[in-house]
Formats: sequence, C-alpha cells, structure tokens
Amino acid sequence: MEFKTALFYVFAAIMVIASTRVITARNPVTAALFLVLAFFNAAGIWMLLKAEFLAVVLVLVYVGAVMVLFLFVVMMLDINIDRMREGFWSHLPMASAIGALIVLEMAAVLWRGFLGFEQSPEAAAANIGGTKELGLLIYTKYIYAFEIAAVVLLVAIIAAVALTLRTRKDTKYFDPADAVRVKRNDRLRVVKMKAVDQPALDAASKAAAIAAAEAAATVASKETK
Repeated sequence: MEFKTALFYVFAAIMVIASTRVITARNPVTAALFLVLAFFNAAGIWMLLKAEFLAVVLVLVYVGAVMVLFLFVVMMLDINIDRMREGFWSHLPMASAIGALIVLEMAAVLWRGFLGFEQSPEAAAANIGGTKELGLLIYTKYIYAFEIAAVVLLVAIIAAVALTLRTRKDTKYFDPADAVRVKRNDRLRVVKMKAVDQPALDAASKAAAIAAAEAAATVASKETK
C-alpha cells in the first residue's frame, strides 16, 4: 500500500467518525468542534488530490470564518439540550428514510459519473485544484454567474446592516444625521455673572448649578427625541 493511499484511509476514517459525532454529540459546542475536525480531514483529502486551492479555501472560509461564527452564536444562546431532544426517537424512522433516499440518489448520480470517467487521475487532479484554471473558468465561462452571486451577497450584507440599525424600543438609538447637524448653541450655554461677595456667590453658584442642570435636561430630551 502506498503512503498516499494510507493517508487517504486515515483521513477518511477520521472524517467519518467526526461526522458521526457531529450528529450524536449532546453538546452543540462539541458538535461544532467535531465539524471543524471533519473539515480539516476533508482538506487533507483535497491536498492528496493535488487540489491545494480548494483545501486552503475549505480551511480559511469554513473553519476560519463560518465555524467560528457558529461557535459564537451557540455559546451566546441559552440552548436547552433536553428540550431539543424531545421527540427525537419519534422522528427517527422518517429521518432515516429520507437520509437513505438522499444517499441512494447521490450514489446513482456519482456512479453514472464514474462510469463515464475516462481521464487519468493525474489529468483530473490537474483540472480541479489549480488556481489559474479556476480563475480562467470563473472570469470567462462563468463570469455572469459570478457577478450575480456577488450582487446577491452585497444585497444580503445591506439587508443585515439595515436589520441591525432598525429602531427598537428596548435599545437606545439616535439618528446619525441629527448628530452631524448638531450646533454649538444646542450643547453649550454661556452664563455671565457679576462678581459678588461670598453669600451672594453661594446663591449664584446654586443658580448656576440649577441652570446647568436645566440645560443638561434640555439636551437629553432633544437627544431622546
């Protein structure tokens, strides 16, 4: 057995075990970490197929971005594991039947593709992982699909920002346009006073304090509106 073949079986075995633990782990954080392990082993298999670009993208995008986001969301949510597992066994037969159907459909499609596969493994590997070949295909043959995907992602980003900046009653919100249009006279009031003796000075200090408090209250009411 060649060394590459042995590595393939090792990566494949670890990926199958990690994938099984993703759906059987009781803790969502543990399941997400096993999914990260499965991604790393899939990237190792891509490396064995000489698809370095796909392997690097799998690690950087899914492990470095998507799974980190999943972990943050899972850790911030207060998930009741026992409540999530209620009714698991009652839905297991239907879920198993649907999973078996999907596996059979994928096997039929892949088997037909393997029967018509006439290229050598070296020639096939040279066409699936090269950055130059992928760039030529994306920016020539699939340029319109690439641009449409970019527009869809841009719309999704704008929608996410718009949903985040919506006005809510339970959060403190101010209009950025009002903050830009603010003037000095709206935030500052100069009070001129004559020099007086100590008793009069104490009274004037109290009056100034009251005036400052009123000005602060006025500014706060304007910002709230």
